[in-house]
Amino acid sequence: MKSNPPRSTAARSRVHPAALLLGAALLGVMPAACNRSGPAAPPAPPPAEVTVQTVKAERVAVTTELPGRIDAVRVAEVRARVPGILLKRTFVEGADVKAGDKLFEIDPAQFQANYQSAQAALAKAEANQKQAQALADRAKSLVEAEAVSKQDYDNAEAAAAQAAAEVQSTKAALSNSSLSLGYATVTAPIDGRIGRALVTEGALVGQNESTPLATIQQLDPVYFDFTQSSTDVLRLRRAVAAGTVKTMEPGTAEVTLLLEDGSKYSHPGKLLFSDISVDPSTGMVALRAEFPNPDRLLLPGMFARGRLEQAVNEQTITVPQRAAARAAGGGATALVVTADNKVEARSIVLGEAVGDKWVVNQGLQPGDRVIIEGLQKVRPGAVVKAVEAGSPVQPAPTAPNAAQK
Repeated sequence: MKSNPPRSTAARSRVHPAALLLGAALLGVMPAACNRSGPAAPPAPPPAEVTVQTVKAERVAVTTELPGRIDAVRVAEVRARVPGILLKRTFVEGADVKAGDKLFEIDPAQFQANYQSAQAALAKAEANQKQAQALADRAKSLVEAEAVSKQDYDNAEAAAAQAAAEVQSTKAALSNSSLSLGYATVTAPIDGRIGRALVTEGALVGQNESTPLATIQQLDPVYFDFTQSSTDVLRLRRAVAAGTVKTMEPGTAEVTLLLEDGSKYSHPGKLLFSDISVDPSTGMVALRAEFPNPDRLLLPGMFARGRLEQAVNEQTITVPQRAAARAAGGGATALVVTADNKVEARSIVLGEAVGDKWVVNQGLQPGDRVIIEGLQKVRPGAVVKAVEAGSPVQPAPTAPNAAQK
């Protein structure tokens, strides 16, 4: 059998071009086949879940914060009403006193002597009156018998009347001396807390003037006197006239007090009156509120700020403070979920704070869904899953067990 001669190395290295094209095609098909047999691509993530609160119109009181000072309801200056040497002080400075409590004692010796002298003068006048009346009665019987003249009878009647007048005069002098003797004991005119004594024992008081001895102030309740600009008053009255707000019923306006350290006073107060005139030098209207002060925490002269409820807005739009973001220019924005569950950035105009909420003057309407939780997870235009605040929490789906796969 005839064998084929062996091919040279050059001949073995030559490959037909068609074979090269076929090999390249096979190499391109193999990765695609491998990819189809591998795991599928992961699904798109679900929409972010956010908590929303549906905007509703609420009844909110229109409040104004105004500065003022605490004043005592009653203030009495204790003064010496008679002259004399102060013998002793009978009260503790800074203590509570009752009306009629003894505070000071002025030397009563002179007033006691004057009182006794007035008593003696009254006794003498009453004796003279008795004698004069007896003579007048006798003259009356004698004139009827024509034993004395009519002139003598008239003189006797006049003497009796003068004696009666003298008795009345000495009684008045006795009352006056009794008052002076009583004024030697200085008593508290009102209930309240007394301050420091303005004089000491041994001082001459009441000489030519009524010397001030101490001051008593009633501290429960107390007044809070404050002012409001006439501009604010006009603005409120225009809002009432336009029907935007309703005025409070008389006697129902409540006042909350903020103390100097920023704390809130625990007892609410009530507005007593608003002045009917404007101070021409300041353009302010004076107001007064009354607060209970059982713990004596409020002292006269103390500075405070009062939040006054002046009217009620029945259709106020509010949002939680955490739902509003302040912008650099002073404005504010809120993220709202639209009907197709997309996030929309809404510019809003904020009013005053009411508790933990902001009053929204512009930018929101009842029915808008405002995002209050999950703000950091979304951006405007994103699709989200909105869950109403206060809705029951749905349990998260449990992952299947590895043994069940």
